[in-house]
Amino acid sequence: MKLVLASASPRRAEILRDAGLHFHMLSSAVDETPIPGESPHEMVLRLATAKAELVAARAIGPAIVIAADTVVEIEGRILGKPHSTDDARAMLERLSGRTHAVHTAITLIRLPDAERRSAVETTQVTFTHLAPEDITRYLASGEPFDKAGAYAIQGRAGRYIPRIEGCYFNVVGLPLARLCQLLEELGWNEE
Repeated sequence: MKLVLASASPRRAEILRDAGLHFHMLSSAVDETPIPGESPHEMVLRLATAKAELVAARAIGPAIVIAADTVVEIEGRILGKPHSTDDARAMLERLSGRTHAVHTAITLIRLPDAERRSAVETTQVTFTHLAPEDITRYLASGEPFDKAGAYAIQGRAGRYIPRIEGCYFNVVGLPLARLCQLLEELGWNEE
């Protein structure tokens, strides 16, 4: 049974490759506009499910489609990918010296029978205090601009994160241990 990653994310692909999993990638662009009143947990689950369904409609079984969506939340506010340098700076200033939550939902759909599994993983991430020159230097690296919350824990921002509580891979964008648990529940085994 093949695995199909419903994503074009190089970070998610790297996590799977580094774990020794073989997979194919199919893009899964969906409208990621938040729905008013929707919690971060509800939002990531809705988006991961939409991505999985979109790719499952195009994939050929037997396969398991894997989709994920990640958001950063601080004080109930969702921080998506920054739209500008000023937006990224504001996000990093908000995260500076504080703890926030990273939520990643994963949805798996087994084909051809459409059996599903979903889960949401949450990790608490603590940033050190960021001086204005730290933020300027980080923005100049270009790293923040396609990342939820304007940072990449696995990159240069790692130097500003002294503590996490929960799954590291969740912060990168794909909670690996939870994913493997759901794959086993769907009867997948490495061959």
